[in-house]
Amino acid sequence: MKLHQLKPPEGAKKKKKRVGRGDSSGHGGTSTRGHKGHKARSGYRLPFNFEGGQMPLFRRVPKRGFTHLKKYKVEIVNLNQIEKKFNDGEEVSPETLKNKGLIKKGEFVKILGDGNLTKKLTFFAHSFSKKAKEKIEKVGGKINLIKEN
Repeated sequence: MKLHQLKPPEGAKKKKKRVGRGDSSGHGGTSTRGHKGHKARSGYRLPFNFEGGQMPLFRRVPKRGFTHLKKYKVEIVNLNQIEKKFNDGEEVSPETLKNKGLIKKGEFVKILGDGNLTKKLTFFAHSFSKKAKEKIEKVGGKINLIKEN
């Protein structure tokens, strides 16, 4: 078999619809646009946010006091705050941070590296900044990431 002998399979190639080429073409008269109306005119374009007559999104969503259900608040704690409240060898987790009054809910806790750390602590948090990781490991502390479900 040679390159010039290759052909597409039967039914793979379709003829282009040629509209507005007279009645004998099968697409003459109204050129498949139907009779009258906005869609039959040239220059027809729908607005980008048109949803086919369904109530549009910007009208469905409340305009005041709307909170997204999947949004969660990241609570941040700096190393200088932890340094003041925790003793050497203690465990720092969302529960202990909540008990010591450093965070409110503890849904998502991030440890930031502002301040100095001199105590060897074990950390359990959802995320850490690069600076915080360096400072914790420098002192000899342990970092444990909490996985989200």
